[in-house]
Amino acid sequence: MHLKIMVTGKNRKIATDISDHLMTDRGYSVVKCGASKEALFTGVPAEMPNVIIICLGDETKETVSVFDVLKECTMIGGVTLIVVANENDQQLFITNTKLEHMFFMSRPVSLFALYSKLSEIEKKVEENTDNISMMVTEYVNPHANDLPPRKHILVVDDDTEQLMQIKEHLKEFYEVTLVPSGDAAIKYLSKHSADLILLDYMMPEMNGPQVLENLRKMPGSNYIPVVFLTGVTEKDTVVKTLVELKPQGYIVKPSKKSELVAKIIDILG
Repeated sequence: MHLKIMVTGKNRKIATDISDHLMTDRGYSVVKCGASKEALFTGVPAEMPNVIIICLGDETKETVSVFDVLKECTMIGGVTLIVVANENDQQLFITNTKLEHMFFMSRPVSLFALYSKLSEIEKKVEENTDNISMMVTEYVNPHANDLPPRKHILVVDDDTEQLMQIKEHLKEFYEVTLVPSGDAAIKYLSKHSADLILLDYMMPEMNGPQVLENLRKMPGSNYIPVVFLTGVTEKDTVVKTLVELKPQGYIVKPSKKSELVAKIIDILG
């Protein structure tokens, strides 16, 4: 098999050089991805790469924190992170990242070292694929329709880390869909439905109250319970909105798992 490799990072020259060599020399499938939370959050699940190569360049604490969105991918397994950096960027990355496991390569990049590491990863991926295929057996549950369907929660927030944290809290009990903006929520609900919406109060372009006003006008969505997600500083404003728009309440961020589940149970049963 051939690895699927995603290349990202601020250092576009290094990223381009590495991508070209990987495709030309080794025939790997290479996908380029922007170095932003939004691009990584949507790109990684869509492409499902085996390896992500991060090319650092003149980083800051803020730009390094962007890659924390990959933490869930590495926790689940199957994705190897390789970080290409000079000494300063490597130390900055180590000091500020929340990622737990990665490999560092110094610049200029040794293609021999890179290819050796990728060959090692490729061998492990093949072994895991063989093991998994042997462990998986098919079973069709004849009583599946007897089980109550899981409730569907739509979470709307422009903060990618917040979205992923809420999904982590709720995925044990509910089907969870994440969207990064009010506009995306409206588009999603024009074709799909949800049992409850967790809606960020403060978002650019279309804030929570504006989204709720639009939902109240949409056939099929005007009945969906809505709970605002809000920061402490917005609490008084939210209370006023509760009176005017009559959502089903609010939760102060960062939200605890127990608070989220308790609120949902209170509304949906």
